[in-house]
Amino acid sequence: MALTRIGLAGLAVMGQNLALNIAEKGFPISVYNRTTSKVDETVQRAKLEGNLPVYGFHDPASFVSSIQKPRVVIMLVKAGAPVDQTIATLAAHLEQGDCIIDGGNEWYENTERREKAMEERGLLYLGMGVSGGEEGARNGPSLMPGGSFEAYKYIEDILLKVAAQVPDSGPCVTYIGKSGSGNFVKMVHNGIEYGDMQLIAEAYDVLKSVGKLTNSELQQVFSEWNKGELLSFLIEITADIFGIKDEQGEGYLVDKVLDKTGMKGTGKWTVQQAAELSVAAPTIEASLDSRFLSGLKDERVEASKIFQGDYSTGLPVDKAQLIEDVRQALYASKICSYAQGMNIIKAKSSEKGWSLNLGELARIWKGGCIIRAIFLDRIKKAYDRNPDLANLLVDPEFAQEIMDRQAAWRRVVCLAINNGVSTPGMSASLAYFDSYRRDRLPANLVQAQRDYFGAHTYERVDMPGSFHTEWFKTARNSKI
Repeated sequence: MALTRIGLAGLAVMGQNLALNIAEKGFPISVYNRTTSKVDETVQRAKLEGNLPVYGFHDPASFVSSIQKPRVVIMLVKAGAPVDQTIATLAAHLEQGDCIIDGGNEWYENTERREKAMEERGLLYLGMGVSGGEEGARNGPSLMPGGSFEAYKYIEDILLKVAAQVPDSGPCVTYIGKSGSGNFVKMVHNGIEYGDMQLIAEAYDVLKSVGKLTNSELQQVFSEWNKGELLSFLIEITADIFGIKDEQGEGYLVDKVLDKTGMKGTGKWTVQQAAELSVAAPTIEASLDSRFLSGLKDERVEASKIFQGDYSTGLPVDKAQLIEDVRQALYASKICSYAQGMNIIKAKSSEKGWSLNLGELARIWKGGCIIRAIFLDRIKKAYDRNPDLANLLVDPEFAQEIMDRQAAWRRVVCLAINNGVSTPGMSASLAYFDSYRRDRLPANLVQAQRDYFGAHTYERVDMPGSFHTEWFKTARNSKI
């Protein structure tokens, strides 16, 4: 056989689908997996799905030697130690100038470490975020490659065809930047995804618990929302979920799903990075806390017995008004969540000298990925208007949209509180907006307290310099 254009190691669901996508776009691909049955399964799928040019290999040496030089191998294996093990297996057969690409959800510092180690061996390295799940991998994901620009140019033609295609803005891939920037951007993308999903869940909870909407009504509402400014993948699949009947019992399947949310760590990493960078990300943090609380199912069941009672106001609710208010509250909260994510990326870019283009990130998220939404086009335009935008909230268009929606937003949060329904994401977003828009916060008192007990000093609003007051002595003398 002739040499293939590229190789892929790691044939779980994502790896298989991405390999088939690459082959379908006309690029012959070699595949390898430590468990050889996965190799045979992938080759068989390729035959069934159009006799695609996928060639399987059961040992790493023959796998690597089947790829044209300079060789490029994509890894799609579990983050952490398995990546290091796969690199060691592949690198033993690679030559100077060859390239390894990690397509998993890896911690960005691991990518930086590996890039340096590979450079010492004369190999190129890319850390590439891949978003869109198995469907995206097969039919067009959003791709976020970062690291060696030379390595990116090796496979740019492949990535441009394999990525999701958006008619008005092109392929959902771009060279993100140096070092671990691709993995970092994918991590924050997932953090934004956490916030988005939590806000949608809260909208559902308010409509169901306070508005008493049925699943059929919820499906109709979300389907309608998906025709306007909230049009997105997550709103679309949410509408679908509400319409699925339970095949193993009565009623709808969504009501039978256990209320415990899983996670794989990228949301936690995003919150940790926000704290490290001193960037406020309360909506994303609230979504993470909500997942932690959901995991305490047994404790919550017991607590519900202790805190029994009807927490609803019992007041009549105008369904149509509530639906419209929740729609506006969801959109306004969503702006805050994306603003926080973009600020985390901007801060890390500044710290590391990555020079990331926030508008371009919004563009490649418009298709293929989990957070794809019509809303992202607005974000791209905001950063196109002002690449140095301090915060998405102060973009003139978004600022006006927030102002137009804040009355409905406040009504929803107040209604939820008064009816004992938790809306941590919407509440955190509203608090973020209310803090950001105020020219003076009660932080003066906190700083005074710090100076009182720890002599941490403070600045004054009426004169320059750093000051310390012996608050205790002054207070004690005033009492004598």
